[in-house]
Formats: sequence, C-alpha cells, structure tokens
Amino acid sequence: MQVLSFRQNNSLSRHVVVSILFLLLLFAVPIPALAEDEAGISTLKQLGKAFAAVAEKASPAVVAIEVQRTVTIRQQQSYEPFEGWPFGDSFDPFGDDFWDFFRQRRSPQRQQRRAPQRQQDVTTAKASGFIISADGYILTNNHLVGEAEKIKVILADEREFFAERTGTDPESDVAVIKIDAKNLPYLELADSDKLEVGEWVLAIGNPFGLSHTVTAGIVSAKGRSNVGLATYEDFIQTDAAINFGNSGGPLVNLDGKVVGINTAILGPGGNIGIGFAIPINMAGNIYRQLVKSGKVSRGFLGVLPQDMDKEKAEIFGLKGRKGVLIPEIEPNSPAEKAGLQHDDVILEIDGEPVTSADELRSRIAQFPPDSKVDIVIWRDGERETVTVTLAERPSVEELTARSAAADSLGITVQNLTGELAQRYGYEGQTGVIVTSVESSSDAAQAGIAPGALIKEVNRKKVHNTQEFNEAIAKAAKNARVLLLVKRGRYTFYVLLPLGK
Repeated sequence: MQVLSFRQNNSLSRHVVVSILFLLLLFAVPIPALAEDEAGISTLKQLGKAFAAVAEKASPAVVAIEVQRTVTIRQQQSYEPFEGWPFGDSFDPFGDDFWDFFRQRRSPQRQQRRAPQRQQDVTTAKASGFIISADGYILTNNHLVGEAEKIKVILADEREFFAERTGTDPESDVAVIKIDAKNLPYLELADSDKLEVGEWVLAIGNPFGLSHTVTAGIVSAKGRSNVGLATYEDFIQTDAAINFGNSGGPLVNLDGKVVGINTAILGPGGNIGIGFAIPINMAGNIYRQLVKSGKVSRGFLGVLPQDMDKEKAEIFGLKGRKGVLIPEIEPNSPAEKAGLQHDDVILEIDGEPVTSADELRSRIAQFPPDSKVDIVIWRDGERETVTVTLAERPSVEELTARSAAADSLGITVQNLTGELAQRYGYEGQTGVIVTSVESSSDAAQAGIAPGALIKEVNRKKVHNTQEFNEAIAKAAKNARVLLLVKRGRYTFYVLLPLGK
C-alpha cells in the first residue's frame, strides 16, 4: 500500500510538473508580443497627442468664410394647381417637380403655363481660410472669393468681420483678403520644397459648415499637374480627408506650419482619399506680390515645351535622362535672345532638374521679370549652360483679349510644323495653318478652309500663333483685317470684319 501510494504520489507529481511546464510554455511566447503591442499602442498615443497639439496650435488661426454673389437664374416652368387641389400650391414634400407634374396630368385642360422668367438671386457659399499675419491678412482660394460681392470671415472665437479683397490670382487659384483687426493668431509658413512623400500632414477647415474640423493623413505625392484646375499646377496630393468647405484651409505639418492651401478633391461626391493642395512656397510668393502691388508678375522664357519620353530621349542621346524638349522658340523672346534653339532639351534651371513641361512653366513663372537664370541644356550630345534674362509674362487680360480677337474670325490656327508643311505642300513657307472654320463665318464664305495657310496679317508676315494673335488683336481696333491666304496652288487676299 505504501508502494502504491508512493507510485500514485509520484505520478501526481509528474502531472503537476508537466502542467506547470505546459503553462509556462503557453504563456512564455506571447510575453514579447504583448510588450510589442504595448509599445505600439504607446507610439500611437504619442502620435495622437502630437496631432492634438498641432490642432490646438493651428486651429485659432483658421477661419470660416461665407461669400455672397448675385447670379441670374432662369425660373423653371410651373403650373397652376387644378381646381380642388387640397394642399395648396406650395406643398412639395418630395423636393422636386413630382406634384407639379401630377397636377398637370390630373387636369391638363385647366393648366396655364407660366412663362419662364429670369431673376436675380443671391447665392451663399461657405469655405475656409487662414490668417498669416497679426494685422489680418488671410490666404484662401480665388475660386471662392474672386467674384464675391460680400466676404464674411468668422474667427475661431466667433467674432465676425467683413473682408476686403487685397488681390486674386486666377492662374494659381490663390487669393488674399484682409480684415480690420489687430493682434490676431496667425500661422507660420513652412518650406514646402522640403516636404517629403509619406510625411504626416493635417487638414483643418470647415467642411459642410462643421467648424474647425481636423483630419490627418500623409503626403501621397508632390508635383501633381494636369489636374485642370489652374494654369499653374504643382499640387501636393494627400489622403487627409478633404471635403466641400475645406477649400482655402491650411494643410499643416507636425510643426504646425502651413505647407499648402487645400484646394480640390478628386471625385464627384466628396472625399475618396485624393485631395490637392497648392504648395505654400508658390502661394507665399503670390501673397507677397498681391500685398505689395495688387498683381502678380511672372517670368517669361518664350519656349513651347514638350514632355520627354523614353523613346525621344534615346533619339536625342539622353539614354534615359529626363528633361523637357523644346520644339519651338518664340521670336524675339528671352529664349531666342539668349541663344536657345529648336530641339534643345532643358535639363536644369538654376541647378535644379526639370522633368516636365508643366514643371518648367511653373518654375519659370516663380522668377520675377528681369531675373537672370542659368539653364542647363542638352544640345548635340553635350551639356551646355545658357544664362537667360527673363521677360514679364503677358497678363491674363492681354492673353484673353488676343484670343477673343482671333475667335471673332471664326477660325482656329496652329503653328506650321514640318509635318504639316509636308502634308499640305507648304515646304519652305511661313505662316499659321488653319485647323477649323465655323461654317457660317465670313472666313468660310471667303474661301478659308482647314488646311489653308495664313501668311500675312495686314501685310505683315506671321511666323507662329503668338504673332498671329498679336496682329489680330492690333487689327481689332479698325474692326477689319486683311489676310494673305494660301490654299493649295492659289494665294489670295481676304478682307474680314472683326468684333462681330
């Protein structure tokens, strides 16, 4: 019995030891993982605290903007209610024309159509902005305030002011407004050129009127262009949630400094994780010019740039290098005066590489007129440096006036390239090629058709579309223009009216 008892106790001891070892093995593995989880949670808490600190620092300088503008609208046709309609003419529970349609169908013999009318209506929109000086200068978007008749600014402390426009720049979608106030909280501007893809950023604004909404995300990309929002596009892309009403608000880094102006989203219905912000270096340059002079002056090089792809790079001997191809130099431009040539490839501007035509335009535009700029080019298989003194880019009004004058002819033109000259038999000729003609225009009746070559405007030769537009704009003062046209084998003069 004793032996039996000893064996039983010995067996029990072995079971206890095995159980203990099993438990130790069971819980020994998760201990490091648990420690890692706690470390990860601690890191997230610290990041959350950082977001909270940035929001607390930046939010007082973020403002809500309400704008009013009078627009002319056309009233929709409506119908008198049929006799006996019990709910009254204003009853419309579905918010559409259902009941009007229903009443019309119920008693068509009693309907009296009201003639459509035009009336003035005041529209109101809400957006965002941010203060960048203690004396009340505010940055926002031009598409918000550019045509507004009244601009009301609501501060974080709920004070309200009516703002005045200091200046706007439609080509970049930047606007500056000012309120009459002192000692205001304001945001510092960061260097957006140093912003890195993957860096955390916060968007602060008033989406859908929800004051001082803060969202976080990362910089998804830089240098986005061809978005179709402005002439000069160099957008920061972010996945920080941006919605309607965020426009004009700041995109800030973890130092609480502004890196961009939230401007647009991709997607028709709201945030889908792709938002765009104007880099603050571009916006800051425009702000300083608008405050100083009320207008923006941009550098002008005078080239017609084209993106370089891999196949073209091989033909030009670049072997995969990036750059911007220059198929044409505008006559009498800074580029021509500095010795730039057709088929040059621009590699660098002031020591910084350029990789696209849009980037080239934006970079040149940021220099003030009369700036001396060193441009590195690729010519005949070698690198060369050319120093260019930039001119001032024509204003939007001047460009619009030229375009409007040319449009009044009812034709569109483009530069005569070697390919087009060969196609239409104009080798050795100069002028601009007609690409389209309005069928009811005087130009069409006079025999101008697509493929015709306009050689002269008012007895002066034109070599490109710029010269053509300038000549047409100048001729508009006399309300008519004399064109020398070549069409096939025939060359003839055409006198056309302008300004119809």
